[in-house]
Amino acid sequence: MKKKVFIAIDTTDLKKAKKIIAQSQTNKIKVGYKFGSIFMNSKKGREFVSKLRNKIIFIDQKYHDTVQTMLSAVKALKDLRINYLTVHISSGLNALKAVKKVAGSRLKVVGVSTLTSLDNKDLKLIGYNRSVKNLVAHQAKLAKRAGLDALVCSPFEVNIVRKNFNKEIITPGVQIGKRNYGQKRSMESKKVNSDWIVIGRSVTRGNIKKNIQKLIKSLN
Repeated sequence: MKKKVFIAIDTTDLKKAKKIIAQSQTNKIKVGYKFGSIFMNSKKGREFVSKLRNKIIFIDQKYHDTVQTMLSAVKALKDLRINYLTVHISSGLNALKAVKKVAGSRLKVVGVSTLTSLDNKDLKLIGYNRSVKNLVAHQAKLAKRAGLDALVCSPFEVNIVRKNFNKEIITPGVQIGKRNYGQKRSMESKKVNSDWIVIGRSVTRGNIKKNIQKLIKSLN
């Protein structure tokens, strides 16, 4: 089975985005493209995504709001040919169930657990009394109850999530080599055992074609 990778389009430069997509094509791994809120909210970002064809599209908006606001946001995206859409699990069970119902079977709803930029100390400052691992385990159970299609967690929580959630697992905080680009819970690509990995600057900075080859080599 081919390894599956979402390449993060972390730019609002449309020429750069086109270049990343064009130069990351390969038959060695399965490639999708992740677009975050900065890109989607940019002047021509949404239009750019609307014109993509035959690509696996992951919209990482991380919705976290009242039920009605989240439903309106999801409905506003339904004209796009997107495959995955993120919502925060901490939005609550009712919101998650409602979003999944509106999304239907074509659009996969992805629950975001605890951000990879946070560690136990950060959680305590926010007001959580659980460790990252305990919180993510709880979030995975909630995602399962809500009927979500996939879950985002750091590479370090994959095994914990698998015990509580039996669908796709997507891991950001992944890089080629040891540089972590500011994420506290990151891991080298070769060590990650999720269904999808998300990788950005390790591929998109510098020579994209060479970086893709490095990535393929690191995954095999």
